[in-house]
Amino acid sequence: MTKSTTVDAARVELLLSELRLPGVKLMWARLAEQSDKEGWPAARFLAAIAEHEMTDRGRRRMERHLSEARLPAGKTLATFDFETVPMVSKAQVMALASGNEWLGKGANILLFGPPGGGKSHLSSAIGLALIENGRRVFFARTTDLVQRLQIARRELGLESAIAKLDRYDLLILDDLAYVTKDQAETSVLFELIAARYERRSMLITANQPFGEWGKIFPDQAMTLAAIDRLVHHATILEMNVESYRRREALDRKRGRGRPANHATIEKTRSDED
Repeated sequence: MTKSTTVDAARVELLLSELRLPGVKLMWARLAEQSDKEGWPAARFLAAIAEHEMTDRGRRRMERHLSEARLPAGKTLATFDFETVPMVSKAQVMALASGNEWLGKGANILLFGPPGGGKSHLSSAIGLALIENGRRVFFARTTDLVQRLQIARRELGLESAIAKLDRYDLLILDDLAYVTKDQAETSVLFELIAARYERRSMLITANQPFGEWGKIFPDQAMTLAAIDRLVHHATILEMNVESYRRREALDRKRGRGRPANHATIEKTRSDED
C-alpha cells in the first residue's frame, strides 16, 4: 500500500466516522479490495456498501427495539403450544403478529384467562413478532407502569410520561387484575387508556372477565368508560384452559415431563397468568 493510499484510507475512516456510517466503516476496505480485484464499476461498489449499511442499520435498530421492549426472555410463537388452547386460532394470532392493519387503526387485543394459562407468553410472543416486523413495543406489568405514572403525576409530569409512551406502536399491560382498587392508581390507568384510544394500540392480559373489573376501578362510570374504550376496536381472545404450571407439576409427579415444543412459562410474577 502506497503512502497516498494509506492517507486516503485514513481520510475515508475519518469521514465515515463523522458521517456516522459504522456499517460502511466496518466493511468498505474489504469491499474496495474486492472491487479492485474484480473490476467493479463504481455504481456496483457504491450499491454494495450502501446495502451493507442498510442491513447493519436494520440489525442495530432491531437490537435497540428488543432492548427497550423489556419482553420476557424466550417467549416466542414458535415455543407456544397452540394445541393446549384450541379456543385460540393460530391463524388469527399469526395475522395479528403481522400487525399492519390493526396497529394502524389503534386497535387493541384483550387476553382473558386464568393464572398460568399462557397469556403472558402469548402476549410477549406477539410483541416479539411485531418487533421483528419493524414495530416498537413496550411490555410492562400493569402495576409497575401504574406506579411509574403515579410518580410522574406527583412530579407534575403525567401528561409528558403518557406522551412518551406514544413512541410505541403497542403497549402490553400484563396482569391487569393486580392493580389495586385505589383512586390514584386506577385514575392514571384510565388516563393512559383514554390517551391511547383510537391512536395507539394496547394489549392487555387479565384474569378477570369484564364483569369483575369493578374490583379494579373505583366506580362504575370509570369501569364502563375504560371497557368501552378498550373494546371499541378490539380482538378478544379467551384462554380458559388448565394452568400450564399445574399440568407441569402433575406431569413431573407422574414422571412424564413435558414435550420440549410446549410453551415455557417460567415462575415469575410477570408470568403468573
